[in-house]
Amino acid sequence: MNQKEALYEHIRALRRVLVVSAAAVGVLFVLFFYLFCNPLVDFVLAPVRSRGIDIIATAVSEALMIQLKVCLVAAVVAGMPVIIQQVWSFISPALYPHEKRLFAGLFFAALLLFIAGVAFCYLYVFPLAINLFWAASDTVAPAMWSVQEYFDFVLSFVLPFGLMFELPVVIFMLARRGKVNYPKLAKARKYVVLAIAVVAAVLTPPDVVSQCMLGLPMYLLYEIAAQLARFVKPANAAETEEA
Repeated sequence: MNQKEALYEHIRALRRVLVVSAAAVGVLFVLFFYLFCNPLVDFVLAPVRSRGIDIIATAVSEALMIQLKVCLVAAVVAGMPVIIQQVWSFISPALYPHEKRLFAGLFFAALLLFIAGVAFCYLYVFPLAINLFWAASDTVAPAMWSVQEYFDFVLSFVLPFGLMFELPVVIFMLARRGKVNYPKLAKARKYVVLAIAVVAAVLTPPDVVSQCMLGLPMYLLYEIAAQLARFVKPANAAETEEA
């Protein structure tokens, strides 16, 4: 097989990954929209409804758009096993057996860390933020929150936690490639603290509580990952030892 044929084969494989993943998400979206739309919306609105906060629609299509967005996000989350399997089927033929074991573990760890980050935020941090904003608005004027703005706020608040919880996986991969090690990570600690503060300020709503709630777990994850880097051998060294 020449280079041109190999390229076409990779393009076909990538197209198959995209088509299967999109089809899985599409089927799940239709299923959720017609069977589980109201329970999903109730789940998203539960933190504010339990506090007696009024949620209103300020546009004609706002309620429908929220239902579509909630079902789409749920479909992507539920379809993640299929998406991961398709991505794995695309990259695994190019990996050696020991690389397959390593990447399989990284996929599993990344998925667990993302779920842990989202769950931690939604169950513990997000209610604190809701209480803070509700108390602040209650002292100024009666609060009536737009359902569209509330849902956008939920995504902008929850998803960064899931992404930032991937920090140990990123540091592990860098350590495995020999780009970082524990002495470098320890020496860069003060710059990392500054970077975490900037990232937390950019990714979260503009209030100190939200930024601290994201920044502190990020710093803790950095310290854990830095300690793990002590035991990670660069790929070349590890392969030499195995040989």
